[in-house]
Amino acid sequence: MDGILAVWKPAGWTSHDVVAKVRRMLKMKRIGHAGTLDPMVTGVLPLCLGRSTRVVEYVQDRPKAYEAVLKLGIATDTEDMTGEVLNSETVRRLSKEELMSVLERFLGEIEQVPPMFSAVKVDGKRLYELAREGKTVERKSRKVRIYRIELGSCELEMEQPEITFAVECSKGTYIRTLCVDIGKALGVPAAMKSLTRTMSGGITSEQCLTLEQIEAMQASGELEDRLIAPEQAISHIPAAVVTEEAAAKALRGQKLSLKSASVDRAWNQGELFRVMDESGQFIGIFECDMDIYGLRPVKVFS
Repeated sequence: MDGILAVWKPAGWTSHDVVAKVRRMLKMKRIGHAGTLDPMVTGVLPLCLGRSTRVVEYVQDRPKAYEAVLKLGIATDTEDMTGEVLNSETVRRLSKEELMSVLERFLGEIEQVPPMFSAVKVDGKRLYELAREGKTVERKSRKVRIYRIELGSCELEMEQPEITFAVECSKGTYIRTLCVDIGKALGVPAAMKSLTRTMSGGITSEQCLTLEQIEAMQASGELEDRLIAPEQAISHIPAAVVTEEAAAKALRGQKLSLKSASVDRAWNQGELFRVMDESGQFIGIFECDMDIYGLRPVKVFS
C-alpha cells in the first residue's frame, strides 16, 4: 500500500500511538506521520505509507491550519490547560473590536520563544525532559509566519473569557505560545484550552478517516481508494514534464538536461521539481542545477 492516509487523530492519543495502531491494522511497518500533534489535540494527521514515507519532510513543511480555544485569566507551566496553574485572575471587560485589533497584530512574520514543554532540543536534550526535572533554560526565539488569523466565537461575559480563533501558519508555530502572546498583548494571562488541526499540508478535515473507519475500510478492501497520491500531497512543488527518453533516465537516477523538460516557470538554481513523464506518471523529486543546466535526482520513485 502506497500513498498518504489522512487520519483524524482522537484526543488522548499521541501521534506515535496512531502510527502504531495503523501499523497493526494494515500489517505494515513502513508508516510515518507528517507533523506531530500533542495528545490533547485532535485533527488532521497525515500518515505516509510505504514509499510515500519519502515525502514526509515535504508534506510537513507546508502550512497548517488550526481552530483554537483561548482561555484568558489563567497561566500554566505548559501554556495549556493540562499544566499546573501559575496564575489565575478575573479579566477586565473586553470588546470584540479590541480582540480583533490584537489578533491582527500577529499577521505576518512573528517571533516565538518555544515553550519549555516542547520537543525542541537544547544541548542535546529535549525541553520537555528538562521541564519535567523542574528546570527552565533560556530558549532562542524563532521566526514563524501567520498567514491568516480570524476571531470566532467569544464568551466575554465570563470572569475568565474564552475565545475561539482560526489560524493558518507556517511549520514550527506553537499555537499554545500564540495564545499566551495574545494574552500578553491584551495585558492578561492566557492559556490554550483546546486545539483542533483542520488542515495539514493541504490535506483537510473532510479528507480524514477515523481509526474506526480505517479498520472497517481495510476489512472491506476500500481503504486503498482513499489514499492520496504522494505527488498530490506535494503539489506545492512545481511540476516538470520530461520526454519519454528522459523519463527512462530519471527512473535510473540519472541527471537530466533542462532541454528535455518543460515547465510553466523560469528555472531557478536549487529549486525542487516534481518530475512527471508525458503520461502524468510521477517519477520523483529533482533539483535544478544551473551549473550543469540540468536536473539532479533527489528522490526517485521507480
